[in-house]
Amino acid sequence: MVGVDVVIRGDALLLQGSEAQIVRGLEVFAELRKIVEKKGNLPEADVIRVLNPVAEPDDGNFGGNRPDAAGNRPDAAGNRPDAAIDLFEKAKKIHPRSPGQAEYVRAIRDHDLVFCTGPAGCGKTYLAVAMAVNALRIEQVRKIVLVRPAVEAGEKLGFLPGDMLAKVNPFLRPLLDALSDILSFGQVKRYMENDIIEIAPLAFMRGRTLNDTFIILDEAQNTTTTQMKMFLTRMGTNSKIVVTGDVTQVDLPAHVSCGLTDAIDRLHAIDGVEIVELTAQDIVRHRLVGEIVRAYDRPDSGRKPRKK
Repeated sequence: MVGVDVVIRGDALLLQGSEAQIVRGLEVFAELRKIVEKKGNLPEADVIRVLNPVAEPDDGNFGGNRPDAAGNRPDAAGNRPDAAIDLFEKAKKIHPRSPGQAEYVRAIRDHDLVFCTGPAGCGKTYLAVAMAVNALRIEQVRKIVLVRPAVEAGEKLGFLPGDMLAKVNPFLRPLLDALSDILSFGQVKRYMENDIIEIAPLAFMRGRTLNDTFIILDEAQNTTTTQMKMFLTRMGTNSKIVVTGDVTQVDLPAHVSCGLTDAIDRLHAIDGVEIVELTAQDIVRHRLVGEIVRAYDRPDSGRKPRKK
């Protein structure tokens, strides 16, 4: 359910609860209002659907008793353990689409610190953001913080127009794109205005302690060892950290050590830390993305002669 207390005073409704509960309550009332405006009344079935967005339609890929990509079969109630990420938004759920992705989702559920490496398009950031939204909606955390290092990939930051915030915005844009694909623009705006979701460059993390927070560090292959240590020690009580990166796309100077690989080497044996390695088999973007990744991974001797 929503978890808010509703008080009626005259023509006004007052919502009482945590920030996340109030934001969710406002979303529910907005949805109910749309139904009234469209139908002229409020059927009980629609109220139940809005308050309990758990029933998911069969999309042809996971219906019936067929196993999903991870080999999970539903129980008697039709639920697949550790398979779907429930966003509690109009019965919307996100399913892992490969065994590697399913392992990644389970790792995030079961561990407080997860490192995930893999090529572009394998769902590292998208699934982490979806899990963060799920944790927020079920009140496991009170806040989501999305972090990215502002490291140039061949172009200099100083050439971009505007002040510092305008300059770092392009680096943070991919995180906002992932978030906007999962939630509506209005929801993202409300969460950010209420400081429930924060998107920030890595440099802004120094000196902070984040309690009750789901923290995601994206493009972590572009962090130094010192930056990675600084970031990981931001973790407060009841918080969870997911660190993602592609170790084949490091944009650091040649003489600078990669903070992601260093952290994995140092921390992999610690209880509560999990390492997940996704591969080209987990890529879920356009078919050509997988072919491109494999082509770049082949040694020069594996190149095919160009067509003439």
